[in-house]
Amino acid sequence: MAEYIPSALDWVREQVELYEGSGGTEGTLRKGVPCIIVTHIGVKTGGIRKIPLIRVTVDKSYVLIGSYAGSPKHPVWVYNLRANPDVEIRDGTEVFKMRVREVVNDPERQRLWDISGKAFPPYIEYQEKTSRQIPIFIAELV
Repeated sequence: MAEYIPSALDWVREQVELYEGSGGTEGTLRKGVPCIIVTHIGVKTGGIRKIPLIRVTVDKSYVLIGSYAGSPKHPVWVYNLRANPDVEIRDGTEVFKMRVREVVNDPERQRLWDISGKAFPPYIEYQEKTSRQIPIFIAELV
């Protein structure tokens, strides 16, 4: 069994600890909006990694946006999901086993981007800040 490797980023580590330590009753907001915890496997370490992401839902699936606040680089978790698509998502007190796929198909990608921008308008600003195309994943029940 892989070992959990907490993030080196204080805000990530603290939010994950609060969220999971409370069983999903605290720490459920990020930047004033609902968030989820995505548990995945690190591509380089093989360890368990966790990241809080803004909660964007479509039907019974979650949209995961690799914005990194408009940074010129992708967040590390993007590479982890590309290599290991099986994830666990904690949404409040519920936990789901899911599989992600990156959405590159233009009509589907645009629809998910529009939904995500409505759920969290800063995503639009983040895309304007960077020259990279922000990755979009959809997490679906297995």
